[in-house]
Amino acid sequence: MIMASTVLQLTPLSYPKPIIGIRQNSEPSLLAFHDLLSLIPRCASLRELKQIHGYAIKTHVKDDISVLTKLINFCTSNPTISSMEYAHKMFDEIPNPDIVLFNTMARGYARLENSLQAMVLLAQLLCFGLLPDDYTFSTLLKACSRFKALEEGKQVHCLALKLGVIDNVYVHPTLIHMYTMCNDIDSARRVFDKISEPCVVTYNALITSYARKSQPNEALALFRELQERDLKPTDVTMLVVLSSCALLGALGLGKWIHEYVKKNGFVQYVKVNTALIDMYAKCGSLDDAVSVFENMHVRDTQAWSAMILAYAAHGHGFKALSMLEEMNKAKVWPDEITFLGILYACTHNGLVEKGYEYFSSMIHKYGIVPSIKHYGCMVDLLGRAGRLDDAYKFIDELPIKPTPILWRTLLSACGSHGNVELGKQVIQRIFELDDTHGGDYVILSNLCARSGKWEDVNFLRKMMKDRGAVKVPGCSSIEVNNVVHEFFSGDGVNSTSTALHHALDELVKELKLAGYVPDTSLVFHANIGDEEKEVVLRYHSEKLAIAFGLLSTPPGTTIRVVKNLRVCGDCHNAAKFISLIFGRQIILRDVQRFHHFKGGKCSCGDYW
Repeated sequence: MIMASTVLQLTPLSYPKPIIGIRQNSEPSLLAFHDLLSLIPRCASLRELKQIHGYAIKTHVKDDISVLTKLINFCTSNPTISSMEYAHKMFDEIPNPDIVLFNTMARGYARLENSLQAMVLLAQLLCFGLLPDDYTFSTLLKACSRFKALEEGKQVHCLALKLGVIDNVYVHPTLIHMYTMCNDIDSARRVFDKISEPCVVTYNALITSYARKSQPNEALALFRELQERDLKPTDVTMLVVLSSCALLGALGLGKWIHEYVKKNGFVQYVKVNTALIDMYAKCGSLDDAVSVFENMHVRDTQAWSAMILAYAAHGHGFKALSMLEEMNKAKVWPDEITFLGILYACTHNGLVEKGYEYFSSMIHKYGIVPSIKHYGCMVDLLGRAGRLDDAYKFIDELPIKPTPILWRTLLSACGSHGNVELGKQVIQRIFELDDTHGGDYVILSNLCARSGKWEDVNFLRKMMKDRGAVKVPGCSSIEVNNVVHEFFSGDGVNSTSTALHHALDELVKELKLAGYVPDTSLVFHANIGDEEKEVVLRYHSEKLAIAFGLLSTPPGTTIRVVKNLRVCGDCHNAAKFISLIFGRQIILRDVQRFHHFKGGKCSCGDYW
């Protein structure tokens, strides 16, 4: 009689009775065989699994396909490099593996960093004369997605076409996802367009793809098409559609979708409610975000974090901080996203010491390892407060390699505080990592121009041109009657441009009578006069969008504008005057935060 404690030595498992009864050189009984299989899923480590495998070898059941399948399943369910190596050794000992075992091995590799090993398995599979099934293709495409292996993904696509499994309900979504993750959204769309009757899962795949690639209009168009086909959306659909509304800042459409969510029973999902909070916050309606949060029966960490981020983005820093205390009282544990919101709140309210306290507690009290975003918040916190040298030292002493984004955050602060020399040092650190970002050249060029260093300006502009770095054009959008209108700085292309430019000219005249003075120092051209500089300022995208809002909405209506870059100082000042003269509330969301203009003042208190 062999005792489990002596043969297997599995510390976490305790068996007071013998689990297997055998005689030397005899076959195990049916009961013993089943007991052996039942032990495998209960292993706590690879070491314990190896003991069971060793026992299987000793008792002559190592070649039984059911035993090997169980052993390989264990190794691939939560794979590590070691467990996959061990699984592969067992796999190679099987003379005629079936497709199920191939799929199991491929699934394990698809979850690892070396996921393309799954492609090697495909070659083995074909050599054995086996044909991959729909599960094989889904797994291989997931592996290609993880590794962003476009060429290998195309090969899998071709094989799926050749074998006639391309129309499988599982293959299409993973194929679309693969192309998206490999930054080939056009191919993803072509795959979708060839499907005669796409299901909701396939729609979800492409809608998600568009949302991830910051193409919300296309995502929302597909949602409408899904409805026209009388397909029932899922909670996944609603999450992506709400995130698309958030990207656009389309409040009217977001409210309609909220009604759809309530009507179709999606309010039961905590994640959908959290997406509603995020959507309302990013569309500039903090009150609606608060209402959704307060009506939630269950609030998880993500819901609390979304509300904290909402308060922080809208300039209610102290309310965001108090939410953390309420969260603790509710016994909901904060995560890394929660602390991003907390640090963000400190940053936009100038709470430097508080920011340090929360950063420290995040690490030491809550055991959260800071990500690059947390470090970025700390750099931004110091930079906005004018502590540029401290910010430089903070980056230089990080336990991880700094990214270009961290240095760019400091470069932006150098621009705001007029520190040319430090700005030059910082841009050198950026160029060591990435010299293709046009915004870096523009920030330092403007900083040099403001200091009268025109030789440096010309040098930077030439360098920018030689390296092919392109500045992202300023773009602002506004939703009117559920239609989102976009304006670019200097834009004169769309059909309303003539009337809009005339109205904007008249608006600026009225603002000047009220005391507005265009800040031409923000236009960095040495060879043009102040009058020409005023024209450049006048047709910034923010002003075009606000003027369109004044023309297109009834008096008293709140104007909501979304900008892709940081709002310029002159537009910020002009918006304060417009809110005072016309009695309009203007809510402007730029790349960093919300600005609520009302009665000639801004919620940011000019600390932005």
